[in-house]
This record gives sequence, structure tokens and C-alpha cells, in this order.
Amino acid sequence: MHTSPTAKPDPADPGSSAILSVSELRVAYGRAVAVRDVSFDVPAGSIVALLGANGAGKTSTVQAIAGALPTRSGTVTLLGEDVTGLGCKELVRRGLSLVPEGRLVFPQMTVDEHLRMGAFNSRAAVNFRRNRERMLALFPRLGERLRQLGGHLSGGEQQMLAIARGLMAEPCVLILDEPSLGLGPKIVLELFDLIRRMNAEGMTIILVEQNVRQSLQIANLAFVLQKGQVVKSGSGRDLLDDPFVQKAYLGQ
Repeated sequence: MHTSPTAKPDPADPGSSAILSVSELRVAYGRAVAVRDVSFDVPAGSIVALLGANGAGKTSTVQAIAGALPTRSGTVTLLGEDVTGLGCKELVRRGLSLVPEGRLVFPQMTVDEHLRMGAFNSRAAVNFRRNRERMLALFPRLGERLRQLGGHLSGGEQQMLAIARGLMAEPCVLILDEPSLGLGPKIVLELFDLIRRMNAEGMTIILVEQNVRQSLQIANLAFVLQKGQVVKSGSGRDLLDDPFVQKAYLGQ
């Protein structure tokens, strides 16, 4: 995995160096605009949460960032380079991995085959054995199921596999789109603990989640979307105490 420099900047500092920047991003499906001029920076070494209800534009935003959807306008900058309009394969090669909503685990492929697929780019392929050992240390249950088919894994195990597959590409930024969707409460707690541990090891993470409270508890920065627009932003701690967020998303 890519890691941040030893003396990495404070990810909660708004002036901290951005590893990824999104500026005035606009995404549309025909005449229907899904994302309206969304802008935010992702500091190196941070967890940045994108929050909001269904249909708020979260998934469309990250899919456009990752090259899975075309942008109507705006720019995406990764590691100081304009990567707007590049395809998924090229963005993965440059260090951006998306773990999509719904996991998209292939039922007839083994765990080991999924990990090999994640390391398809030339840089990651060279380091396959080392990175696989890291994944099996991070996800011990996958080590017990290397020869098992993806379709035979539990929901939680499939989510672990999807994340491990994304990490095998050696990203500098990992996007997790609704990782807790459909998982039981105990597995959700384990998942958020895993996200904390990955971040502590230096991984920069963009987290798309409907689990607002858990997300704000671990996020350095958070952006709340409504109808494709950013309506609130701040540190995770500040938004936990924000009356608008409490009323709209935390049932307080």
C-alpha cells in the first residue's frame, strides 16, 4: 500500500496538503443533474466522509472521481495532476481505487483470484506476494478462505474481500462506497475499526456512508450532500455537534 510520509501533515488542518482535489464537479444523467458544482479537498492521511440521504449524489460524485462516470464539468486533481476524464484503469494505475457499493464480488472466482485481479497494474503485480501477505494479515478470515468461491462468503467476508481487492492495487487514495450496507451491527463495528486501522497505517480514505454517526466519529473532515450539492462541511467532531446534522441525520 502507499503510505504517507513519516512527517505527514495534520489531516484535520484545512491548510494541509491535498492529495486529491475536486473543483466544481458536475455530473448529469441526460438532463437530470445529479451532482451540482461539488468542491472539496482530501488532505493526505485523512478520512474524508461524504454523507447524505439516498439520492443525495454521493455515489455519483465518487464514481465520477474514479472515472466510472463522465463529468459534465469541473476538475479532479490527484497528486497535483489533472486527472479529469481519465478512465478507471488509468486512475487505478495512478493510485486511486474505488470499492463500489454492493461489493461486486464475482461468485465463481476464488478469494485468491480476486486478490490477483486487484493487482492487475504493472507496479502492483511486481509486489503481489508481499501485498497478498499484508492483506491476509489485515483480513485473517480471507487467509482461511483463499480457495473458497466469492459466492460462498458471508456478506461481511465479501466486503473484506472487496476492500482487499482494492488495496492490492497499491492506492494512495481508497474510496469506500457504502461499505456497511447490508451488514449486521457487529460486522459494522468491525468494519469501522478496520477503516481506522487502515488510516492509522497511512491510507487516505474517502468514505461514502449512510451510517452518519459512525462516519463522523472517525472522519477528519466531512461533507454533507443534499440534491447533489454540499450543504454542510467541517470536521467530523464539529458536525456531530451541529444542530442541522443532529436533526436531519442523527434523530436528535
